[in-house]
Amino acid sequence: MQEAEKIWMNGGLVDWQDATIHVLSHGLHYGSSVFEGIRAYDAEGGTAVFRLDDHLARLERSAGQYYMDLPFSREEMRQAVHAVISSNSLGACYIRPIVLRGYGVMGLFPLEAPVDVSIAAWVWGAYLGEDGLKNGIRAKISSWRRIGNNTMPATAKAGGQYLNSILAKIETHKAGYAEAILLNEQGHVADGSGENIFVVKDDVIITPPISSSILEGITRNSIIELAQVAGYTVVERDLARAELYFADEIFVTGTAAEVCPIREVDDHLVGDPGPITRDLQARFDAVIHGRDPQFRHWLDYVTPAG
Repeated sequence: MQEAEKIWMNGGLVDWQDATIHVLSHGLHYGSSVFEGIRAYDAEGGTAVFRLDDHLARLERSAGQYYMDLPFSREEMRQAVHAVISSNSLGACYIRPIVLRGYGVMGLFPLEAPVDVSIAAWVWGAYLGEDGLKNGIRAKISSWRRIGNNTMPATAKAGGQYLNSILAKIETHKAGYAEAILLNEQGHVADGSGENIFVVKDDVIITPPISSSILEGITRNSIIELAQVAGYTVVERDLARAELYFADEIFVTGTAAEVCPIREVDDHLVGDPGPITRDLQARFDAVIHGRDPQFRHWLDYVTPAG
Protein backbone atom coordinates (compact mmCIF):
# COMPACT_ATOMS: atom_id res chain seq x y z
CA MET A 1 0.00 0.00 0.00
CA GLN A 2 1.25 3.44 -0.93
CA GLU A 3 0.78 5.50 2.22
CA ALA A 4 -0.44 9.09 2.21
CA GLU A 5 0.04 11.66 4.97
CA LYS A 6 -3.40 12.21 6.51
CA ILE A 7 -6.56 10.23 7.31
CA TRP A 8 -9.84 11.78 8.40
CA MET A 9 -11.16 10.28 11.66
CA ASN A 10 -14.34 11.27 13.49
CA GLY A 11 -14.30 14.84 12.29
CA GLY A 12 -10.65 15.77 11.84
CA LEU A 13 -7.44 14.94 10.01
CA VAL A 14 -4.78 12.87 11.77
CA ASP A 15 -1.39 11.59 10.67
CA TRP A 16 -1.54 8.32 8.75
CA GLN A 17 0.41 6.43 11.44
CA ASP A 18 -1.88 7.77 14.18
CA ALA A 19 -5.11 6.54 12.55
CA THR A 20 -5.58 3.61 14.92
CA ILE A 21 -8.41 1.85 16.77
CA HIS A 22 -8.50 -0.10 20.02
CA VAL A 23 -7.81 -3.83 19.77
CA LEU A 24 -11.14 -4.48 21.49
CA SER A 25 -13.19 -2.48 19.00
CA HIS A 26 -16.44 -4.27 18.21
CA GLY A 27 -15.91 -4.04 14.45
CA LEU A 28 -12.59 -5.89 14.72
CA HIS A 29 -14.12 -8.83 16.58
CA TYR A 30 -17.46 -9.19 14.86
CA GLY A 31 -17.10 -7.54 11.46
CA SER A 32 -19.63 -4.85 12.40
CA SER A 33 -18.49 -2.28 9.87
CA VAL A 34 -19.68 -0.91 6.55
CA PHE A 35 -17.52 0.77 3.95
CA GLU A 36 -17.25 2.15 0.45
CA GLY A 37 -14.69 2.02 -2.33
CA ILE A 38 -14.57 5.25 -4.34
CA ARG A 39 -12.21 6.57 -7.01
CA ALA A 40 -11.07 10.05 -7.91
CA TYR A 41 -9.61 10.72 -11.35
CA ASP A 42 -7.44 13.30 -13.06
CA ALA A 43 -10.25 14.68 -15.15
CA GLU A 44 -10.52 17.62 -17.51
CA GLY A 45 -10.93 20.54 -15.15
CA GLY A 46 -9.19 19.02 -12.14
CA THR A 47 -9.37 16.11 -9.74
CA ALA A 48 -12.89 14.68 -9.70
CA VAL A 49 -14.51 12.02 -7.52
CA PHE A 50 -16.72 9.64 -9.47
CA ARG A 51 -20.34 9.46 -8.24
CA LEU A 52 -19.44 10.54 -4.73
CA ASP A 53 -22.98 11.29 -3.64
CA ASP A 54 -24.16 7.86 -4.80
CA HIS A 55 -21.37 6.16 -2.86
CA LEU A 56 -22.16 8.11 0.28
CA ALA A 57 -25.86 7.31 -0.11
CA ARG A 58 -25.03 3.61 -0.33
CA LEU A 59 -22.84 3.92 2.74
CA GLU A 60 -25.83 5.34 4.59
CA ARG A 61 -28.05 2.49 3.38
CA SER A 62 -25.48 -0.12 4.40
CA ALA A 63 -25.17 1.44 7.85
CA GLY A 64 -28.94 1.59 8.19
CA GLN A 65 -29.31 -2.11 7.46
CA TYR A 66 -27.05 -2.81 10.43
CA TYR A 67 -28.76 -0.24 12.70
CA MET A 68 -25.75 2.06 12.72
CA ASP A 69 -26.57 5.75 13.01
CA LEU A 70 -24.01 7.84 11.15
CA PRO A 71 -22.80 10.75 13.29
CA PHE A 72 -22.07 12.90 10.21
CA SER A 73 -24.31 14.21 7.47
CA ARG A 74 -23.73 13.33 3.83
CA GLU A 75 -22.46 16.84 3.13
CA GLU A 76 -20.02 16.59 6.04
CA MET A 77 -18.77 13.30 4.63
CA ARG A 78 -18.45 14.84 1.17
CA GLN A 79 -16.38 17.70 2.56
CA ALA A 80 -14.25 15.19 4.48
CA VAL A 81 -13.51 13.27 1.26
CA HIS A 82 -12.42 16.52 -0.37
CA ALA A 83 -10.25 17.35 2.67
CA VAL A 84 -8.50 13.98 2.58
CA ILE A 85 -7.70 14.28 -1.12
CA SER A 86 -6.53 17.89 -0.99
CA SER A 87 -4.58 17.58 2.29
CA ASN A 88 -2.63 14.67 0.81
CA SER A 89 -2.10 16.52 -2.51
CA LEU A 90 -3.61 13.56 -4.34
CA GLY A 91 -4.88 13.47 -7.88
CA ALA A 92 -6.17 10.12 -9.11
CA CYS A 93 -6.66 7.95 -6.03
CA TYR A 94 -8.76 5.35 -4.27
CA ILE A 95 -10.90 6.50 -1.33
CA ARG A 96 -12.05 4.27 1.52
CA PRO A 97 -14.68 5.55 3.96
CA ILE A 98 -15.39 3.09 6.77
CA VAL A 99 -18.00 3.16 9.53
CA LEU A 100 -17.45 0.75 12.40
CA ARG A 101 -18.66 -0.02 15.85
CA GLY A 102 -15.85 1.05 18.12
CA TYR A 103 -14.52 0.34 21.58
CA GLY A 104 -16.72 0.00 24.64
CA VAL A 105 -18.99 -3.01 24.13
CA MET A 106 -18.19 -6.69 23.73
CA GLY A 107 -20.72 -9.33 22.76
CA LEU A 108 -23.30 -9.75 20.03
CA PHE A 109 -25.65 -6.95 21.10
CA PRO A 110 -23.88 -3.92 19.65
CA LEU A 111 -26.23 -0.96 19.88
CA GLU A 112 -24.42 0.71 22.78
CA ALA A 113 -21.05 0.66 21.01
CA PRO A 114 -19.87 4.01 19.62
CA VAL A 115 -19.95 4.47 15.86
CA ASP A 116 -16.61 5.63 14.46
CA VAL A 117 -16.09 7.02 10.97
CA SER A 118 -12.82 7.28 9.04
CA ILE A 119 -11.87 8.17 5.48
CA ALA A 120 -8.51 7.31 3.89
CA ALA A 121 -7.20 7.83 0.37
CA TRP A 122 -4.15 6.54 -1.46
CA VAL A 123 -2.82 5.86 -4.93
CA TRP A 124 -4.03 2.44 -6.09
CA GLY A 125 -3.75 1.17 -9.64
CA ALA A 126 -5.99 -1.26 -11.49
CA TYR A 127 -7.21 -3.90 -9.02
CA LEU A 128 -6.98 -6.74 -11.54
CA GLY A 129 -3.87 -5.33 -13.20
CA GLU A 130 -3.24 -3.14 -16.21
CA ASP A 131 -2.69 -6.24 -18.34
CA GLY A 132 -6.05 -7.55 -17.16
CA LEU A 133 -7.78 -4.37 -18.29
CA LYS A 134 -6.11 -4.62 -21.68
CA ASN A 135 -6.16 -8.34 -22.40
CA GLY A 136 -8.67 -9.84 -19.97
CA ILE A 137 -8.27 -12.23 -17.05
CA ARG A 138 -8.82 -15.90 -16.26
CA ALA A 139 -11.64 -16.63 -13.81
CA LYS A 140 -12.96 -19.70 -12.03
CA ILE A 141 -16.27 -20.60 -10.43
CA SER A 142 -15.69 -20.86 -6.71
CA SER A 143 -17.01 -23.73 -4.63
CA TRP A 144 -18.16 -21.13 -2.10
CA ARG A 145 -21.68 -19.82 -2.67
CA ARG A 146 -22.59 -16.14 -2.48
CA ILE A 147 -24.33 -15.29 0.80
CA GLY A 148 -28.09 -15.40 0.45
CA ASN A 149 -30.43 -12.46 0.88
CA ASN A 150 -32.00 -14.17 3.88
CA THR A 151 -28.64 -14.94 5.46
CA MET A 152 -27.30 -11.40 5.42
CA PRO A 153 -28.42 -8.31 3.52
CA ALA A 154 -26.42 -8.89 0.34
CA THR A 155 -27.12 -5.33 -0.76
CA ALA A 156 -25.13 -3.96 2.20
CA LYS A 157 -21.41 -3.39 1.75
CA ALA A 158 -20.43 -4.68 5.18
CA GLY A 159 -17.02 -5.74 6.45
CA GLY A 160 -17.95 -9.13 7.90
CA GLN A 161 -19.75 -10.17 4.73
CA TYR A 162 -16.51 -10.01 2.76
CA LEU A 163 -15.21 -13.16 4.44
CA ASN A 164 -17.37 -14.85 1.81
CA SER A 165 -15.43 -13.13 -0.98
CA ILE A 166 -12.07 -13.67 0.71
CA LEU A 167 -12.57 -17.45 0.80
CA ALA A 168 -13.52 -17.47 -2.88
CA LYS A 169 -10.60 -15.23 -3.84
CA ILE A 170 -8.04 -17.37 -2.01
CA GLU A 171 -9.45 -20.60 -3.42
CA THR A 172 -9.28 -19.50 -7.03
CA HIS A 173 -5.93 -17.72 -6.58
CA LYS A 174 -4.39 -20.95 -5.30
CA ALA A 175 -5.77 -22.68 -8.39
CA GLY A 176 -3.98 -20.18 -10.63
CA TYR A 177 -6.81 -17.83 -11.61
CA ALA A 178 -7.01 -14.06 -11.29
CA GLU A 179 -10.58 -13.89 -10.01
CA ALA A 180 -13.43 -15.91 -8.55
CA ILE A 181 -17.04 -16.02 -9.72
CA LEU A 182 -19.60 -16.96 -7.10
CA LEU A 183 -22.92 -18.68 -7.67
CA ASN A 184 -25.84 -17.93 -5.36
CA GLU A 185 -27.81 -20.42 -3.28
CA GLN A 186 -30.00 -21.25 -6.28
CA GLY A 187 -26.96 -22.03 -8.43
CA HIS A 188 -27.25 -18.92 -10.59
CA VAL A 189 -24.34 -16.60 -11.34
CA ALA A 190 -24.06 -13.84 -8.73
CA ASP A 191 -20.87 -11.77 -8.47
CA GLY A 192 -17.14 -11.87 -8.74
CA SER A 193 -15.38 -11.73 -5.39
CA GLY A 194 -15.35 -7.94 -5.64
CA GLU A 195 -17.13 -7.09 -8.89
CA ASN A 196 -20.43 -7.37 -10.74
CA ILE A 197 -20.53 -9.50 -13.88
CA PHE A 198 -21.86 -8.92 -17.40
CA VAL A 199 -22.27 -11.39 -20.26
CA VAL A 200 -22.67 -10.47 -23.94
CA LYS A 201 -24.49 -12.93 -26.17
CA ASP A 202 -25.78 -12.12 -29.68
CA ASP A 203 -25.22 -8.38 -29.02
CA VAL A 204 -27.41 -8.45 -25.89
CA ILE A 205 -25.82 -7.48 -22.57
CA ILE A 206 -27.02 -9.63 -19.67
CA THR A 207 -26.34 -9.10 -15.96
CA PRO A 208 -27.75 -10.77 -12.84
CA PRO A 209 -30.52 -8.85 -11.04
CA ILE A 210 -30.37 -7.52 -7.48
CA SER A 211 -32.51 -10.49 -6.39
CA SER A 212 -29.61 -12.82 -7.27
CA SER A 213 -27.82 -11.80 -4.04
CA ILE A 214 -25.54 -9.31 -5.74
CA LEU A 215 -24.18 -6.04 -4.43
CA GLU A 216 -25.88 -3.17 -6.23
CA GLY A 217 -22.70 -1.82 -7.76
CA ILE A 218 -22.36 1.83 -8.68
CA THR A 219 -20.03 1.04 -11.58
CA ARG A 220 -22.55 -1.63 -12.61
CA ASN A 221 -25.30 0.97 -12.61
CA SER A 222 -23.09 3.34 -14.61
CA ILE A 223 -22.33 0.74 -17.27
CA ILE A 224 -25.99 -0.19 -17.62
CA GLU A 225 -26.90 3.46 -18.21
CA LEU A 226 -23.98 4.06 -20.58
CA ALA A 227 -24.88 0.93 -22.56
CA GLN A 228 -28.52 1.93 -22.86
CA VAL A 229 -27.63 5.46 -24.00
CA ALA A 230 -25.34 3.88 -26.61
CA GLY A 231 -28.26 1.83 -27.95
CA TYR A 232 -27.39 -1.57 -26.55
CA THR A 233 -30.05 -3.90 -25.17
CA VAL A 234 -29.41 -4.61 -21.48
CA VAL A 235 -31.30 -7.41 -19.75
CA GLU A 236 -31.24 -8.15 -16.01
CA ARG A 237 -32.03 -11.82 -15.45
CA ASP A 238 -30.75 -14.97 -13.80
CA LEU A 239 -27.68 -16.42 -15.50
CA ALA A 240 -26.87 -20.12 -15.58
CA ARG A 241 -23.27 -21.14 -15.02
CA ALA A 242 -23.05 -22.74 -18.46
CA GLU A 243 -24.00 -19.46 -20.12
CA LEU A 244 -20.57 -18.17 -19.17
CA TYR A 245 -18.94 -20.93 -21.20
CA PHE A 246 -20.54 -20.00 -24.51
CA ALA A 247 -20.76 -16.24 -24.04
CA ASP A 248 -19.47 -13.98 -26.79
CA GLU A 249 -17.95 -11.61 -24.23
CA ILE A 250 -17.74 -11.36 -20.44
CA PHE A 251 -16.60 -8.46 -18.32
CA VAL A 252 -16.74 -7.45 -14.67
CA THR A 253 -17.22 -4.01 -13.16
CA GLY A 254 -16.35 -2.41 -9.86
CA THR A 255 -14.79 0.71 -8.41
CA ALA A 256 -11.44 -0.98 -7.90
CA ALA A 257 -11.60 -3.18 -11.02
CA GLU A 258 -13.32 -0.57 -13.25
CA VAL A 259 -14.34 -2.42 -16.47
CA CYS A 260 -12.25 -5.57 -16.84
CA PRO A 261 -12.71 -8.24 -19.53
CA ILE A 262 -12.74 -11.97 -18.74
CA ARG A 263 -11.13 -14.09 -21.42
CA GLU A 264 -11.56 -17.52 -19.82
CA VAL A 265 -13.89 -19.18 -17.27
CA ASP A 266 -13.14 -22.63 -15.85
CA ASP A 267 -10.70 -23.19 -18.73
CA HIS A 268 -13.44 -22.47 -21.26
CA LEU A 269 -12.06 -19.86 -23.63
CA VAL A 270 -14.21 -16.78 -24.10
CA GLY A 271 -11.57 -15.06 -26.19
CA ASP A 272 -9.95 -11.67 -26.44
CA PRO A 273 -11.95 -8.66 -25.22
CA GLY A 274 -14.79 -8.14 -27.67
CA PRO A 275 -16.11 -5.02 -29.39
CA ILE A 276 -18.90 -4.27 -26.90
CA THR A 277 -16.56 -4.61 -23.94
CA ARG A 278 -14.03 -2.35 -25.63
CA ASP A 279 -16.69 0.21 -26.50
CA LEU A 280 -18.00 0.34 -22.93
CA GLN A 281 -14.47 0.58 -21.56
CA ALA A 282 -13.87 3.59 -23.80
CA ARG A 283 -17.17 5.23 -22.89
CA PHE A 284 -16.51 4.73 -19.19
CA ASP A 285 -13.00 6.14 -19.56
CA ALA A 286 -14.40 9.25 -21.26
CA VAL A 287 -16.91 9.76 -18.44
CA ILE A 288 -14.51 9.38 -15.51
CA HIS A 289 -12.00 11.74 -17.12
CA GLY A 290 -14.57 14.44 -17.84
CA ARG A 291 -14.62 14.09 -21.63
CA ASP A 292 -18.33 13.25 -21.87
CA PRO A 293 -20.45 16.33 -21.05
CA GLN A 294 -23.62 14.23 -20.89
CA PHE A 295 -22.35 12.58 -17.70
CA ARG A 296 -20.41 15.44 -16.18
CA HIS A 297 -22.92 15.41 -13.29
CA TRP A 298 -21.34 12.15 -12.10
CA LEU A 299 -18.12 14.01 -11.29
CA ASP A 300 -17.61 15.88 -8.03
CA TYR A 301 -14.61 18.16 -8.51
CA VAL A 302 -12.42 18.45 -5.44
CA THR A 303 -12.36 21.79 -3.69
CA PRO A 304 -8.72 22.68 -2.85
CA ALA A 305 -7.87 22.96 0.84
CA GLY A 306 -7.69 26.37 2.40
